[in-house]
Amino acid sequence: MKKLINLLLTAALLCGMLAGLAACGGDDQQPNNGDANTDKPVLRVGMECGYAPYNWAQNDDSNGAVPIVDSPQYANGYDVMMAKYLADKIGYDLEIYKIDWDSLPIAVQSGAIDCAIAGQSITAERLETVDFTAPYYYASIVAVTRDDTDYAAATKVSDLTGAICTSQINTVWYDTMLPQIPDAKIQPATESAPQMLVALNSGAVDLVVTDMPTAKAAQLVYPNFVLLEMEQGADFEASDEDINIGISLAKGNTELLDKLNAELEQLTADDFAEMMDEAIKVQPLTNE
Repeated sequence: MKKLINLLLTAALLCGMLAGLAACGGDDQQPNNGDANTDKPVLRVGMECGYAPYNWAQNDDSNGAVPIVDSPQYANGYDVMMAKYLADKIGYDLEIYKIDWDSLPIAVQSGAIDCAIAGQSITAERLETVDFTAPYYYASIVAVTRDDTDYAAATKVSDLTGAICTSQINTVWYDTMLPQIPDAKIQPATESAPQMLVALNSGAVDLVVTDMPTAKAAQLVYPNFVLLEMEQGADFEASDEDINIGISLAKGNTELLDKLNAELEQLTADDFAEMMDEAIKVQPLTNE
């Protein structure tokens, strides 16, 4: 009887082990993939997160801000709004990466990000190393000074003669526009748009050259700034590549390029302007 009991116990033990193995085998055959509805490709977008109203960093998710990868902060601005819109339209999840302005082309080329949505002009020089979408904004170029300078009433580029000036590094503002000012005393370029505006506010320079959205946003932060809108024919000479703002991608990434262009084709200049006005309205008062 004792042997029979032992045999029965052993058999029960073996059945339990086999059942457990069968269960494990079942898990291997049907892995848990999570919620299939959220299993989307990810659009990794790079930007400065310091170039209002195109993009900036803030401490919460107010006004639809998006978390910045590997940061406690959130990104918002026109570029973020556009990135959210495009990612949603092409069926991607969105990740925002904070990258220095000068490093954005390298990040795109290396594949560290899928694209840069960062207020970049579509210049021939940039097209040598990256591809661009169709424009996602058209940015007119203006000068900004303080209300206490000799240039506050300027209506022509020639009125800016001899001005001490600067702008952001590796931009058409610095490389192409500042040299159009007669006898300009061009100072070293700043690393970022906020630094450019600080230089103007502090008196280090008489004026800066930037685009209209940046100038309008700057006036909200610095009420003493004057936006100089020049007379037609007496303003800065700018080509389409100077004012057309595009999304940069690695050369050869035609699949993503085509998807983004297909959605951009559905938007108009008025759509861009409406979104930019919203970005200017919700920007924080400091973006340093």
